[in-house]
Amino acid sequence: MAVTREQHAKYQAIAHEYLQKAGIVLTPEERANIEIADLGLGEYETTGLALVTYINTERCCAKELVLLPGQTCPQHLHPPVNGQPGKEETFRCRWGEVYLYVSGEPTPNPKAAPPEHRKQHYTVWHEIILRPGEQYTIYPETWHWFQGGPEGAVVSEFSTRSTDENDLFTDPDIRRVPEISD
Repeated sequence: MAVTREQHAKYQAIAHEYLQKAGIVLTPEERANIEIADLGLGEYETTGLALVTYINTERCCAKELVLLPGQTCPQHLHPPVNGQPGKEETFRCRWGEVYLYVSGEPTPNPKAAPPEHRKQHYTVWHEIILRPGEQYTIYPETWHWFQGGPEGAVVSEFSTRSTDENDLFTDPDIRRVPEISD
C-alpha cells in the first residue's frame, strides 16, 4: 500500500517540525526531498520513519532520521554489497529519546514495544537508550531496530555508503523503496 501525495506532504511537514525542534535547518530543496519511508505497510505512524539524506557517496553518508512518538523502524541489517562490507553507522540523538535494540544480551523490561501485530519479527532485545548528545555505533551485519520515545526523536546518522535498498528485514512484508500514489 502506497502513501498518497496528500499523506506524503503531511508527513514531510511533521518531520520538518521535528527537525526544527532539534535546531536543524534545511534548505528548501532538502525540505522538499524529505523521504517518507512507510516500508510498503501502509502504517507509517506505527512503522516507518522520515529521512533527510545530505550526502551518500562511495565512501560516506550523512542523514537525519525522524521518528514520531512510538514509531518503529523495524528490525533489519545492512548486508555486504558488491564485495563491500555492510554499512557501519553511528546514531547520535539530537532531540527526544530513541530506543535502539541490537544483537546481544536481552534487556529485561525494555522500554519499547514493537507493533503487536508484527512482534514476531523482532528478535534482538539488547537495549541502548539514546538521549540528546548520546551516540552509538552499529557495526556491519548487526541486526537492529529502533523506536521513537514518548516525544519522538531526531537522530543524526553518520555512516559508510548507504545502500538501504539492499537492507534485509525480518518482516517479509516490508518493501524498502518508497511508493507514492495520487
